Amino acid sequence: MNNTNQQDERFAKMSFSLVYPLYLNKIEKKNRTRDEMHKVIEWLTGYDENKLKELIESKVTFEEFFHNATLNPNAHLITGVICGYRIEDIKNPLTKQVRYLDKLIDELAKGRKMEKILRQA
Repeated sequence: MNNTNQQDERFAKMSFSLVYPLYLNKIEKKNRTRDEMHKVIEWLTGYDENKLKELIESKVTFEEFFHNATLNPNAHLITGVICGYRIEDIKNPLTKQVRYLDKLIDELAKGRKMEKILRQA
C-alpha cells in the first residue's frame, strides 16, 4: 500500500464517534440494522453494546478505539479491496484495523450474510 505516514496519522487521530454515524447511515440505507452493525463491531473488537456507547460518548480516536480492543483472532481472514487498497498489503497495524472495520461495514451494507461477514464456517 502506498500509504504515507501522514495518512496513517490521520486515521490515528480520527474520532470514532464522527465516523460511527456515517457507518450507521450507510448500512441503514441498505436496510440493515444498528444491531447487526453492533454485532459486527463486537465480533471484530470485543466491545459490547455498553462499551461501544461509552467509547462513542468519550469521542475516542481510532487509535484509542483499537488500542483497547481485543481483535478477533479471525480478523486476518478479512481480505479484499476497500477504498482502493488491498487490505492484505497494508503495513501499518492501526490502518489495517480501521480498514478491517470499513470492509465489514461495507459487506454488511452490500447484503452479505452475517455468517460470512463474521468469518464463520
